[in-house]
Amino acid sequence: MTTPPPQIRITGDNRVRLWGLTPHERIGRIATKAGLAMAGPDAQGALLLINSDFAFDPQWIGFLVTRPETVLTVDGIPAMALSADPKAAAAMAQGDMPKLAVVRSEDHENFYNLALRKREKPFLERLTPAAVPGIERQSYYGAYKGVTDILTKYLWPEIALVLTRIAARIGISPNMVTALGALGCVLATIAFWYGHYWAGMAVGFVFMVLDTVDGKLARCTITSSHWGNIFDHGIDLVHPLIWWWAWAEGLSAWGLALSREDFLLVMGALVGGYLVQRLIEGIFIRQFKMHIHIWERFDSQFRLITARRNPNMVLLFVATLFGRPDIGIIAVAWWTVLSCIVHAVRLGQAEFAHARGKPIASWLDEPA
Repeated sequence: MTTPPPQIRITGDNRVRLWGLTPHERIGRIATKAGLAMAGPDAQGALLLINSDFAFDPQWIGFLVTRPETVLTVDGIPAMALSADPKAAAAMAQGDMPKLAVVRSEDHENFYNLALRKREKPFLERLTPAAVPGIERQSYYGAYKGVTDILTKYLWPEIALVLTRIAARIGISPNMVTALGALGCVLATIAFWYGHYWAGMAVGFVFMVLDTVDGKLARCTITSSHWGNIFDHGIDLVHPLIWWWAWAEGLSAWGLALSREDFLLVMGALVGGYLVQRLIEGIFIRQFKMHIHIWERFDSQFRLITARRNPNMVLLFVATLFGRPDIGIIAVAWWTVLSCIVHAVRLGQAEFAHARGKPIASWLDEPA
């Protein structure tokens, strides 16, 4: 007989808002995402008791539901507990320590987040007005991918943090941010087509930052959705090739138009390399159940500069700065081919190692 999942009961009545949400609102959203119901006053069976005086990363829910009759503490104070004993619920409601097996959060600081490709310390902090900025910062950076491109990782995290906070405060949804970014993406494409490269890059910069904001806003406010992910990732998959085509068309406005033969070679390399690289990534995921970018440390480092949109935009920016946007798009084509070769070699190396009996596992799974 399958044991029913625990229901969630919130203890305390903390009203301090995090990302514009009260603890009750935020915990309710986390419960929905986790497929758990909120407990009524007469609920029977196991209860997941959550102290509203604490803000926590949703990963702690998954951690605790596998540990029945356990209380999770922060500095000796009960923050969460999982128990079917009514006395435990009563103790938590009164702010006392339930008589359960104690697990200190301080002893479990190294979680691996597969979705975000990183090892991290999930936050579990006392929620007070003074602590909100720091907790929001932890929550925001906790929603950041550990393996990504160099611009997303280093250039605009702080800009996107400010925008994410503003959006959460005024009630802008992640899908609204995605839609606004999509408009910017279209405007950048038009600007590139007519050779207005600086204007296009300026609008494109805004779009690229918003492309970070929508995902962080969704994770921080617990509002990610299936269709929102499709909308966001669909744009991400399609628009780079459209940008490169528009960029190549816009060269005529600078008197630097590529010959027909060169145009076809450049676009062939861009389209073919992009599709093959994505195919390689898909094969790696299917074969080894993980992204190619997290296999070995080299792969994570190469992801910083591999031929994706943001590193390619750096090449185009530098070339335009020197008045040669034509060299820029040719450089992007070459870099796409070289990146594709690197990924193909890495896939071959993984297949060879696997065939010889070596397990293919992420270096991020190794003890820190």
